[in-house]
Amino acid sequence: MVRAPSNPDRVNALKGLGIELVTGDLRDPSSLQTACAGMEAVITTVSSMPFSYQPGNDIQSVDLDGDTSLIAAAKEAGVRQFVYTSFTGNITRSFPLGDAKRTVEQRVKMSGMMYTILRPGYFMEVWLSPAVGFDAANAKATIYGTGDQQISWIAVQDVVAFAVAALENPSACNAIIEMGGPAAVSPNRVIALFEKNTGRKFEVVQVPPEALQQQFDQATDPMQKSFAALMLSYAKGDPIEMKETARTFGIQLKSIEQFVQGAA
Repeated sequence: MVRAPSNPDRVNALKGLGIELVTGDLRDPSSLQTACAGMEAVITTVSSMPFSYQPGNDIQSVDLDGDTSLIAAAKEAGVRQFVYTSFTGNITRSFPLGDAKRTVEQRVKMSGMMYTILRPGYFMEVWLSPAVGFDAANAKATIYGTGDQQISWIAVQDVVAFAVAALENPSACNAIIEMGGPAAVSPNRVIALFEKNTGRKFEVVQVPPEALQQQFDQATDPMQKSFAALMLSYAKGDPIEMKETARTFGIQLKSIEQFVQGAA
């Protein structure tokens, strides 16, 4: 499903893959009824954060109201399975994006459709990128907490693989699936891997949890408050055991070493 004003190059790229497109918008419930008509399954990975957030395209309108409307449209259309992408269960504090995600999880479970809730941890492509202060190209990195905490970084394409596999794997039936990479790796270890691979010494800035907590307490914008909460959870760590889950779904997970080699 693409929106009417979607980037034409991206739309054409999807068409080039042989994908049949329908036009719809999570903020327009009536468009979702048409989009869901005749569908056997719905996979939603949408979120306004981190790159699409703006007034009118925000946590309330997209992550909460939009996905809620999609659930209703899917149920009305007789969709058999609903696959929803949330985030790691290790995040338990209350904040705008987290509250929206957990609310939608409950609405999916109560919908009556067969459901699969994917809970990926911290994306390599986001949390090891300049967007949050990890600038490998310039050998600079901002890390949250001591840097010794273990995090199961996960690749975007591995989440895609799980979403597709969930459509045919019985283990995905009415299941919540915690998802991370093949091994938990500390931010300091990630930096060491980049330094070894590039031969460059990184300039590292550590942000203590106390500063993040202050940022969280003072934030008034929902996105800023949500980012502060995610950084606090990063500082705490996000280890996820994936050996059995990866075996069950037949997915070869991308390692942090592979990511570093490809990014450096």
